[in-house]
Amino acid sequence: MVFKRRNKQSLLQKLGGLVWPRGGWGRAIRYINHRLRRLPDPPHRIARGIFAGVLVTFTPFFGLHFFLAAIVAWLIRGNLIAALLATFVGNPPTFIIIAAVSLETGHFILGRPPPGEVDEGMFQLFWHATRSLFHNIYVLFAGGEVYWAPLLHFYHEVFLPYLVGGIIPGTVCAFAAYYFSLPVIQAYQNRRKGRIKAKLAELKEKAAAKKAEKAARPEASAARVDRPADKRD
Repeated sequence: MVFKRRNKQSLLQKLGGLVWPRGGWGRAIRYINHRLRRLPDPPHRIARGIFAGVLVTFTPFFGLHFFLAAIVAWLIRGNLIAALLATFVGNPPTFIIIAAVSLETGHFILGRPPPGEVDEGMFQLFWHATRSLFHNIYVLFAGGEVYWAPLLHFYHEVFLPYLVGGIIPGTVCAFAAYYFSLPVIQAYQNRRKGRIKAKLAELKEKAAAKKAEKAARPEASAARVDRPADKRD
């Protein structure tokens, strides 16, 4: 394979790359920005895809953001690839901020006291809920006692406030991303079209010059052949 790695990465290296990509998040963001601008689609469709990707990053459906972004992009007729790339707005450094804002807003809307800081206790709730979910799936087939208490506690304390609270900041950020990216993509595509037109015009001029040069060569050869005949006469 052409793009296959020479040195195969271990599982730990792959997981570390999700937290901190090779070259840092700045390089990753520049690459995503470059890919978004070069997508072969009208600017408004790309911007809609970005809207979809940013919106779903404010939902607590971790592991399903790609799938949800694709659905939202399809519903609003946005670019699918742009939606998938835009989900990288939600990454380990930004998820802490997104979770804190969404939970704070959700508890406020639901009339509950603020949850406090996003600390280890919050991640423990995620862990206990995940473990309880897999345990319940296992006992459905193997038999045993089902534990719903951790899932219910997670739903009321984290999932529901996160889901409700992520709507407002998610929508605001999604619209901001749409209106910011649209003129940028339009300007980039217009400049690219201008460069392509200039290049095509240059190629046409070179082709016309070569054609004229080839047409002039037989005339010059014929003139050189006629000159000795004129002298003999």
